[in-house]
Amino acid sequence: MSERTVLVSGAGVAGPVLAYWLARHGFNVTVVERAGTLRSSGNPVDVRGRAVDVAKRMGVLPRLRAAATGTTGVSFVDAAGRRVGRVDMRAFQRPDEVELPRGDLASILYEASRDHAEFVFDDSIATLDQDEHGVDVTFDHGGPRRFDLVIGADGLHSMTRRLAFGPENEFVRHMGLYVATTPLGDGAGSGRDILMHNTPGRAVAVSTTTGGAFFLYRSPAEPGFDHRDTEQHRRMLTRAFANVAWRAPELLERVRVAEDLYFDSVSQVRLPRWWKGRIALLGDAASCVSLFGDGSTLAMVGAFTLAGELAASPGDPRAAFRRYEAAHRRLVDPKQRNIGQASALLVPATRRGIQMRNLATRLWPALAAAESLKRVLSRPRPADPGGSPA
Repeated sequence: MSERTVLVSGAGVAGPVLAYWLARHGFNVTVVERAGTLRSSGNPVDVRGRAVDVAKRMGVLPRLRAAATGTTGVSFVDAAGRRVGRVDMRAFQRPDEVELPRGDLASILYEASRDHAEFVFDDSIATLDQDEHGVDVTFDHGGPRRFDLVIGADGLHSMTRRLAFGPENEFVRHMGLYVATTPLGDGAGSGRDILMHNTPGRAVAVSTTTGGAFFLYRSPAEPGFDHRDTEQHRRMLTRAFANVAWRAPELLERVRVAEDLYFDSVSQVRLPRWWKGRIALLGDAASCVSLFGDGSTLAMVGAFTLAGELAASPGDPRAAFRRYEAAHRRLVDPKQRNIGQASALLVPATRRGIQMRNLATRLWPALAAAESLKRVLSRPRPADPGGSPA
């Protein structure tokens, strides 16, 4: 059997799932992760649809459910903290779907896969040199090694993509937004709703169920933006939210001293092809769908699909990569069109947009009930014994 040694770059969501299933198929897998530990911050994420089945088959679904946020909705509040609108999140979730903190999801997936693969933290790919039979890899810290295949599951700012496919600016499209999260611990408050305050082009929120603060704001691409420069991120957040009321001043003070601050652009990744020879991309590295596109669900499903296709084509990874991409693009492409609607709901660009959003959320329950009643009344009705409609 050939093509049995695989290097996976990235230990977030896609990487551990891929490592688990490749190992189950008999591959020898090494996962390299730039960070020294798994990231604990980040947005709540959803495990939906086919990803639920992947989690079930990995045996981790009970743990995912135990870590669920239990969030019931988003309450929009004014500067004084009075509720001016609300969206019931339960209306959008199927009973088998799970929302949980991204850090918890990554940790659970790592725990499930760590005994099946070699994990190397605090290191990163430095160079890739592939030939017809394998890929020679050097690392920032570890010694050089050779693998049959390399899979980049290293996120929006993928080093694997940069080395094998080209510069980031050729494939990453800024969507006009920046996002930040930081843990609050006991300072989050109480209740099961996310509390969100808006000013034009700005949203600041507190989640009591995840114990974190969330910032989202509209901005063109920042010249010289470095996704690893935390001090730059603090300055950008302070500037963007300097005149925002409600809890923003308090939360900015938290940001200034936070040890665990996640900050990045909201971007999409689009490539004409997700593989080149013996190197392929997975998850956000291949097709980041932005903040609003079920990225974690797609990452889990994509990893499961890729592992299955590689197992089905021993000795012909290119055929496996082609089938994986063809199947997974059918799921990804529709999701990349959702950002406009989601951003209009969470961070309206104008005061009138905020007012219309708040009004719509107040009317929403009545409109949904009317639509349900209309569907019921439009169904064919049985006839009574006399032949008249019942």
